[in-house]
Amino acid sequence: MPQTKDSSADADRVASAIFAEIAAHGATKTISPEDAAKRIAHERGEDDLGWRKWLPRVRATAKGLAREGRLVIYRKGKPADPDDVKGVIRLGLPRSD
Repeated sequence: MPQTKDSSADADRVASAIFAEIAAHGATKTISPEDAAKRIAHERGEDDLGWRKWLPRVRATAKGLAREGRLVIYRKGKPADPDDVKGVIRLGLPRSD
């Protein structure tokens, strides 16, 4: 599906929210996709459950960022392949340890 201006803007908004949430928690910490989705909904003035509609976009954007090497997806505390990961995940910055 080709990207429209709106979907590109959404992807940028989602990526910004992911990185802002990680920065707010500390660069060495991980966040849940729900944290970023809630940040987006709050910034847009949506109701308490508005974050739910953002969750699939956060997960999809996180997978793209992980493929680019800008983000790491963790499953059960270990880095996971963004193409195969399912279930509960955490998002964090790449580490150089």
